[in-house]
Amino acid sequence: MVAVEGVLFDIDGVLVTSWQPIAGAAEALAAVRERGIARAFLTNTTSRTRAEIAAALRDCGMAVDADEIVTAAALTAEHLRSEHPGERCLLINHGDIAGDMTDIEFDADRPEVVVLGGAGPEFDHAALSRVVDLMLDGVPVVAMQGGLTWATAEGIRIDTGAYLPGLEAAGNARITVVGKPSPTGFLTAAGLMGSRPERTVMIGDDLQNDVLAAQRAGFVGVLVRTGKFRQSVLEAAEAAPGHVLDSVADLPGLLAEL
Repeated sequence: MVAVEGVLFDIDGVLVTSWQPIAGAAEALAAVRERGIARAFLTNTTSRTRAEIAAALRDCGMAVDADEIVTAAALTAEHLRSEHPGERCLLINHGDIAGDMTDIEFDADRPEVVVLGGAGPEFDHAALSRVVDLMLDGVPVVAMQGGLTWATAEGIRIDTGAYLPGLEAAGNARITVVGKPSPTGFLTAAGLMGSRPERTVMIGDDLQNDVLAAQRAGFVGVLVRTGKFRQSVLEAAEAAPGHVLDSVADLPGLLAEL
């Protein structure tokens, strides 16, 4: 039994799928706010800015403000300012996220650091081969996130994390991952809410990157059976989520129990 101070929501697969609302999501968000529990949103989505994500959620009937959202792009921008200040970046990403990466200099011709965003058609043979070439020359690589997949209305799509082991092996170097499943995003979002990790619920559809990663950072993990959830993945996992719900619509009941 814990006194919940904050709820951290994954977005894609928990609140929406292909930016269409999941039944009961808006009501669950409203219930959290009505209980006076802090909330924030942590997403590996790298195709939209925080403002665009907030607007899309509002279009789905969910009252969400941009300053409640922590994106992998925003986390990466802070990482670059801290660890690679003023360095020129080669960005490979699906979508325009410049609004979350202000003051970062992008230069595809003379990069001093490579930044990998969300996977898409941009992750082609030529682009990834160049990344390996740069890695072998000593250029560091930063991945906005390490998610393996995301869910769409048409099915599962592979994401950046599926490419990272091969790039590291071919490039003979490690890649720094900033977003989920790194603890950085979870702890940043808890700080935004002013909640302690052990009293913060993380609710996601990805057992490894959302729930178990959050639990390793000290959070209370909640897995939902929507989005990319697969029963076979849950049954094969070496660790178990703290709680499993059919959907985010069941969250208010769980909070009442906690």
